[in-house]
This record gives sequence, C-alpha cells and structure tokens, in this order.
Amino acid sequence: MTTLLAHSYLMENDQEILRLKLKTDRVALEKQALWAGIKPGMRVADVGCGAGQTTYFLDQLIQPGGEIIGIDSSSERIKHARMNFSNETTKFICRDITDDLDDIGTFDFIWVRFLLEYHRSNSFEIVKNISKILNPGGILCLIDLDHNCLNHYNAPPLLMKSLSGIMSQLETTKNFDPYAGRKLYSYLYDLNFEDIDMDLSAHHLLFGKLNKTDEFNWTTKAKVAVKNSGYDFSEFPGGFDEFFEEFQAFFLDPRRFTYTPIISCRGCKPPL
Repeated sequence: MTTLLAHSYLMENDQEILRLKLKTDRVALEKQALWAGIKPGMRVADVGCGAGQTTYFLDQLIQPGGEIIGIDSSSERIKHARMNFSNETTKFICRDITDDLDDIGTFDFIWVRFLLEYHRSNSFEIVKNISKILNPGGILCLIDLDHNCLNHYNAPPLLMKSLSGIMSQLETTKNFDPYAGRKLYSYLYDLNFEDIDMDLSAHHLLFGKLNKTDEFNWTTKAKVAVKNSGYDFSEFPGGFDEFFEEFQAFFLDPRRFTYTPIISCRGCKPPL
C-alpha cells in the first residue's frame, strides 16, 4: 500500500512483498470478512490490496458468481498481484485512492484493511471517496490497528521512551496514525451508514518464543520504518544501532508480552 500523496509509503523496502505475504493470516482474514457480511455473488473492491494475496483469499469467499478488484497505488505490488493472483474473477488496478474512482463501477462490498493508518491527515476523506463507489445497501468494512507498537510489558524504560517518541515522530512527519482503529466508527457514523457493527480483538499477541514470521515482521519494521522515521534516538549514546540491539533483546526474550488491538468496523450505505 503505497501513497501517492505527500509522504512515501513508510514500509517501502526490497522485501515488502514478502513481509505482506508472510503476515497475512488467511484464517483471521476470512473470519473478519464473513463477520462483515461478505457473500457469494458480490462485486468486491479490496482497497489497498498490496501484493494481492488478500484479494485472492477474499475471492474464494464470493464464489460462485462474484468478482473482485484489487486497488493499490504501488505499481510494483500491482505487477506482482497480476502475475500471481489474476484470474477470471480477480483483477488488479493501480490507482491513487484519493482520485475519482467512478470509472471502475460500483461495488456491493468494499474492504479496507491496514490502509488508513498510513493516511493520518486525510483518512476520513479517503473513506468518503471510497464510499462513493459503494452501492446503496452495500457494505463498507474498515479494519485497522490501534495503539500500534506501543503495548509491551516489562520493556526497558529507555526502549519504551524511544518507541513512544518514534510513533509521535511518525505521526507528525510521515502521516502515520498509531491510533487509526479507534476512529473508524466515527467515519461510518458521520457518513450516515446504517447497521454499524464493531469488533475488537488482538492482532499481535506475542508471548513465549517468537516465531520466525513475527521475528521477520517486527525486525523489518524496526529496520525500515523506525530507522527512517527521523527520530534522533537521543536516549541511546549509540543511536539507532544501540536502540536496535535493545529492541532485539527485548523481542527475543520469551518472557516478553506484546499485543496490539485490531478494530473492525462495518456498516451499510444508506439508500438514496
């Protein structure tokens, strides 16, 4: 999910397609989509589809008779999606989600997962724009993290001070929103959506020995987003390198407990 707006995608790196694929939990994703109301025969838009794996999984839930379009502004990830996941019912387009999208038609179900956190200053405007291509009575499902990367028990005080400072830095300079999840209900409420429902659960729930996928995901986030945040790491005389050593030591400790809430919000567009 790359933005064509004022800020480049926070997690851009050579291994981002791999990271996105590894961290996508098919069982959790299908549970969220079924809860939201996805059904066979629907025309679906996956907004911020990334490398296309999520779009492919959603396509399995709308057959027979369904059609899905994955939309992302990263030409690299759309290219990967087309090469690996395109078929008769699954298509991908490269678009800026802030532009007029009327030319791609309307949809019965729109899925927006882990996208709005990268658009702190204009996330409501994005939701408003996306809702224009939703059919009356159609379902809009918004899913994002909340208090992102900030819930760690017994982490060293200097590490926690840095993490708090890093997230504040990302808010002010990179358009990133660590608190995107808590805002989703208000977006649908303010757009007069009906039958709004919410769900709150744990996305990251880390305890005991860290598995390889979570280790890769969190280490990559530290190496890419944190290192490029612009934060000065003044708590550590050795700068980022010393911070990263402390970060790794904490996350590899099986006594560590870390969690991140995930908030899901779904609602139906009111009739005309």
